[in-house]
Parts: sequence; C-alpha cells; structure tokens
Amino acid sequence: MFLSVFDLFKIGVGPSSSHTMGPMVAGARFLAALRASPFQAAGLKASLHGSLAFTGKGHATDRATILGLAGFAPDTYDIKAADAALAANRETRTLTPPDLPIMRFDPEHDLTFDYGPALPGHANGMILSATDSQGDVIMQETYYSIGGGFVLTAAEQAAVNDDALTAPSPVPFPFRSAEEMLTMAHASGLSIAQMKRANERRFRSDAEIDAGLARIWQVMNDCINRGLEGEGILPGGLKVKRRAKAIHQALLAEHGKNLTAPHVINDWMITYAMAVNEENAAGAQVVTSPTNGAAGVLPSVIRYWLDHVPGATPSRIGEFLLTAAAVGGLIKHNASISGAEGGCQAEVGSAAAMAAAGMVAVMGGTPEQIENAAEIALEHHLGMTCDPVKGLVQVPCIERNGLGAIKAVSAASLSLRGDGTHLVPLDAAIETMRQTGRDMNEKYKETSLGGLAVNVPNC
Repeated sequence: MFLSVFDLFKIGVGPSSSHTMGPMVAGARFLAALRASPFQAAGLKASLHGSLAFTGKGHATDRATILGLAGFAPDTYDIKAADAALAANRETRTLTPPDLPIMRFDPEHDLTFDYGPALPGHANGMILSATDSQGDVIMQETYYSIGGGFVLTAAEQAAVNDDALTAPSPVPFPFRSAEEMLTMAHASGLSIAQMKRANERRFRSDAEIDAGLARIWQVMNDCINRGLEGEGILPGGLKVKRRAKAIHQALLAEHGKNLTAPHVINDWMITYAMAVNEENAAGAQVVTSPTNGAAGVLPSVIRYWLDHVPGATPSRIGEFLLTAAAVGGLIKHNASISGAEGGCQAEVGSAAAMAAAGMVAVMGGTPEQIENAAEIALEHHLGMTCDPVKGLVQVPCIERNGLGAIKAVSAASLSLRGDGTHLVPLDAAIETMRQTGRDMNEKYKETSLGGLAVNVPNC
C-alpha cells in the first residue's frame, strides 16, 4: 500500500476538501474525458447527492462544481478569475471550458441538489453529464469525492478494494498496517520517516521530495500567518467573528510575564489552529491535513513545536510530515478520512493521530512510541460526529481543530513518557473508527440533520 505524502497533503482551497476541492477535481476530470470523446457537446449538467447535497450550499459545492466545469483546479485556483467566471455564468448562463466549445449551463436548471438516498458508492456522490444541441445526454459519469480531495469514478470506486489486494507494490516498504510498519522498521533499521522517504524515492528525487515538503510547510505556515492577521465576519450567514488575531495579540502582550499560567500554552496551539480554519472558512488557500475541515491541527502542532519547544529546528519539518503521512495513509487505507463517511473522528481524529506521530518523531521517539501516540490521539476522538451548523465549516469545526491539536500534543507527550508498550494497538483503533463510522447514524455524518446543526439557531 502506497499513498504519497503529496497526495495526502494537497494544496487547495477552502472550505472543504471533499465538498469544494473534490467537485472541482471531478469537473476537471469530466472535461478531460469530454475532450477525448468523439461527441460534440453543447451543454453540461450536474447533480449532487448525499452529503454533497445536504451541506453543499454551506460548503460552496455549487460554486466549486460550476468552477470545475469551467476549467478551474484547486492547486492553481485564482479567486479573482473564479469570481469573474461565476459572474459571467450568471449573466450568460454558459461556461467556456478550455479547449471545448461554449457550453450551456444554467445553475437554476442544470445544477440539482438531490436530497434523496445517497448514491451507492459513497456518501459524497455527484453525476456529471454532457448534452447535445437538443438537450439529450451524450456522456455521463458518476464521481465520488471520498475525502481529502480524492476523487474516484464509480468504476474506480468499485474496483479499489480488488486493486489494493492484487496490484504489485511499487515501493520497498509497502506496509498496509501499523503492525507491518513496525515490523519493517525493525527489520530495516530505518525510522518511519526514512521508510516513507524510500517509498517516495521511487517516484521523485530527494531534491524534489525536499522541495515539495518545504512547499507544503510554506503554504501551511503562510495560512497560519494570514489567519493571525485576519479580521471581520466569516461568510455564510452565521456571523461568526474571526478570533485568532485578537487572541494572538493578547498572548503576545502576556508573553514573558511571570504570572502567566502554564496552561496558557494551550491557547497558543488553539490560536494557530483557529487561524488556519478561519482562513479555510473564508475560502482561502490551505493544505489538506488530511482534509480541509481538519486542516488546522497538524500545522498548529508544527508551529507550536517550532516556536515553543527547545531544540526544535525547521530542518526536521520534513521528518514530521513524512511520519504523519505514513500514519494518515494507514488510516485512509483501512478506514476513512471523510466526515461524510465516518464523522469528525475521521477528520480531526485522523489529523490528531498524524500530528501526534509527527511530534513524537521530531522529539526523538521510537517507532513504537510513534505508533502509540497516534493510537492515543485517534482513540480519544472515536465517536466524534460531524454536525456543522448551517452546513458551514465553522461551528464546531474551527475550535475543534484547536482541541484536536491539544490532544495530539498530549498524546505525544504521554507516549514519550513510556516505552511504546500499550494495550490497544493503532490498527485496532483504526478498525474501531471504521466500524463506528459504519454504524453512526447518517444525521451525524456531514448532513447537518442532527446534533449541533439542529440544536443551535442558524441565524
């Protein structure tokens, strides 16, 4: 099993990797298929299903779908160009995707939010269609946005399990479980990060790996810094006020005072995380870590380590990211990182496990301590629901990232106090998370039909 660190950590746009980035990616894939098709299309249609329908408006899925079909992609997203394209669509009811004819697309008629049963492959499903000049469908594809910006067609989704079992491994350390990861680490004498780097070397040079990791951290850190300067009200109608800047300024004013309570260090972690997720809620550039909804946990832990832990050095950020990606890949492969599939345990819980693992790695922990820290962090997010108020990635998502960061650091610290021996292995926690997500009521899986979403006033 191999999932690249550069697939897990994607540079994209908020507010949601599954509901914003995914539909945009699906649109780009559909346009590519249309360009290769012998048919002459004159119009486009899209229907959103499951969680994409129920929380689509709050997650900007309608906007992302239109932009994807207009040729926009998350990694090259230009907000000014996107706004211009949306304005043109409102005026002309057409789209002009690159290297294709002008297409009819009236969002009022051609973009459908289907609130019936979800499509069979995943809770986040969408159907994209191309029509001829008479309005007849000449090409159609079903896509599933499976979390973290990953998108599969219906055929790919159906075949994914068989492929995973039968495809030969292209990498030297193809661990499919935490147990295999530890066994390979002992047999090779390498750290988890070193094994992950060896796997990445099959596809990139060390220089390319280092440049890519540096780019990931640069975007993460830039997002924190922007968020620490951001002010005003977040979009969407809940009138949530940005708080990261004010808290950060208060912390700076208190810094160095002898009367500051030790627990205030938690406020720094929360503030870094909130800065990221306020940016995400505003539709700014973020890094999936492993999703947009959980994008603040891991960067805030790295920033906490760099700014507040003696001996921290930026030269080891790559080790942190590679270790975190190894754990994130296990969770995605064996359970899910999608809130619509597993609840928030699959998003913030996964992010906390990844951050805890990375933290232990740069603090000099053993592979067993890394695995232990990831398990502790994930175990204590089990059962967490995804119930965003008004379908927006704001309440409880922004604060939840801060608390996830605190849990990650606490899990890392607890693990480092031991020798890595523990009762519950990480594989058991991952499997428990999968089962819990399977059994969780759909109301609590990113539909905004239960929990806080129905018990907090939406205006």
